[in-house]
Amino acid sequence: MLRKKKCVAMLLAGGQGSRLYALTSKIAKPAVSYGGKYRIIDFPLSNCVNSGIDTVGVLTQYQPLVLNDYIGNGQPWDLDRAYGGVHILSPYQGKLSSDWYKGTANAIYQNLHFIKSYSPDYVLVLSGDHIYEMDYSRMLNFHILNDADCTIAAIRVPIKEASRFGILNTREDGSIYEFEEKPKKPKNDLASMGIYIFSADKLYKYLEADAADKNSHNDFGKDVLPAMLNAGEKMFAYLFDGYWKDVGTIDSLYEANMDLLGDSPKFNIFDPSWKIYSRSPLSPPQYLGEGSKVNNSIVLSGCEIYGTVENSILSSNVVVKKGAVVRNSIVMADVEIGENSVLEYAIVDESTFIGKNVKIGEEKSAGKGIAVIGRELSVGDNVTVEGGAMIEKSLTKEDK
Repeated sequence: MLRKKKCVAMLLAGGQGSRLYALTSKIAKPAVSYGGKYRIIDFPLSNCVNSGIDTVGVLTQYQPLVLNDYIGNGQPWDLDRAYGGVHILSPYQGKLSSDWYKGTANAIYQNLHFIKSYSPDYVLVLSGDHIYEMDYSRMLNFHILNDADCTIAAIRVPIKEASRFGILNTREDGSIYEFEEKPKKPKNDLASMGIYIFSADKLYKYLEADAADKNSHNDFGKDVLPAMLNAGEKMFAYLFDGYWKDVGTIDSLYEANMDLLGDSPKFNIFDPSWKIYSRSPLSPPQYLGEGSKVNNSIVLSGCEIYGTVENSILSSNVVVKKGAVVRNSIVMADVEIGENSVLEYAIVDESTFIGKNVKIGEEKSAGKGIAVIGRELSVGDNVTVEGGAMIEKSLTKEDK
């Protein structure tokens, strides 16, 4: 008989990520590049293995091919286990019915058989679109010490932004007495991080009841958590005070990347005691050509720099030709930037070609936002892309 697991993690990675526009038109949001070397999903996966959780179900749905291929057998995160490890869980045809995941709660409900196969005492539910380093074992110990039925990780946010989140109203001991999903007038600044620990039997009970409710949105924030609270279950908020960023928009993804730069970065991913693992490509060292300039930037292996790179993040195998300038920008893997082209306040997705004398984006002071060039595109010579533009098809000079 196989031994049981104390805790199983379920990672929700199937969302469309529509607010990332061109960056998620061909791939799932958790597969989007971050910090040059990483993808967003590297963070919850690394947090799991660093926290001693070795059984993870990754629930995929929208554009899963790149994400599935990236995760593979889980070896880069030490999740290639004979019993446990990482498992890709997609919607499938059952004997009686088949359904796309209707919401966060329904996605977990459709995979209860996977969870129950390990007979866990606790279930950790995670989102696949956040950048942070967190020891889940501490949150689990907090849950156990409080004899909680559900524990929700929470973080303080600026009160003016609180209406974007689920807000937890708590007593002095941290117990939750009210949960407000994206309230117009929040009562406090304690926001849910979308990270939950459930005692397994309670999770099964409420997911089964939610699935039977035809009027439910099948969502944790809208349905399951309020139902548990209304029934008087013991629910606690676990306060997290580290770096955490929801990278669900172009602006937040850009800001999270920029938070890696500077002499005192807001987010330090180079802590040897909490390694972030990734399936990074093997590439030759960076090459800086004669006359090139690189300042306050992250430049990964395989890059060739002949122009100027300032305050930017370049993934692997990016080529910046002579006279080209990349400033305040994020350039993902396998991109070539032609001679005398200028990128300013821009994001360029993977495997895209930028021709000569191209101008993409504008200074932040112009107030037009970040210019985004999608994946596997070509931008021809002499093309100008205005600040804030969202490009999802190849461009030539004749395109308007």
